[in-house]
Amino acid sequence: MAYVDFLSAIHKATTRDYLARVNDPEFPKAKAAALAKQWDYDYWDGDRRICYGGYRYDGRWAKVAKMMADHYGIKPGDRILDVGCGKAFLLYDFTQVVPGVEVTGIDISSYAIANAKEEVRDRLQVGNASSLPFADGQFDLVFSINTLHNLPCYALDKALREMQRVGKSHRYICVESYRTEEEKANLLYWQVTCEAFNSPEEWQWWFETTGYTGDHSFIYFE
Repeated sequence: MAYVDFLSAIHKATTRDYLARVNDPEFPKAKAAALAKQWDYDYWDGDRRICYGGYRYDGRWAKVAKMMADHYGIKPGDRILDVGCGKAFLLYDFTQVVPGVEVTGIDISSYAIANAKEEVRDRLQVGNASSLPFADGQFDLVFSINTLHNLPCYALDKALREMQRVGKSHRYICVESYRTEEEKANLLYWQVTCEAFNSPEEWQWWFETTGYTGDHSFIYFE
């Protein structure tokens, strides 16, 4: 298990007004969270004060796909699974970076799957991270980015074990975390779907408890 950062450049490219999200008069935090947790239009393509504010393909994930492919030595014919694939922009970019790679995606949002990148949509399915419908060791690389922190503890336990089970060679997880009280407050202000509020030490406990042996990184709200 190693700490490998593929995501911070994308995460830090966004400017966030934490207090504005909490105090917005039309979409106060509780209302925004209730809408976001439906994982439907409002979460992906609704008002920015709720979540993404329009999640459209712009090529930003190509550099992440390239870094991951290079780091894990992904080659044509390798099988990749994205747990929490959303609209599958990263999976599509994998097919461009490594032509011939076999990609599969699973997400709880039927809206995301229906509006996913058309080129890979037929390789996606609606499903739950806690019960992956795949065989043991089926994938050469299985990863989950910005997803598992949305699970309550009983589901998170199962999801980590499932990622370990279906992965054959490489596994990678990126989740939200905090190192200071300021980062913890910012995370609480900004998030609309997070359920697992864990420090890096607590995430390490989860990895050890569930037997997860893959790589990981954290997103901090500085």
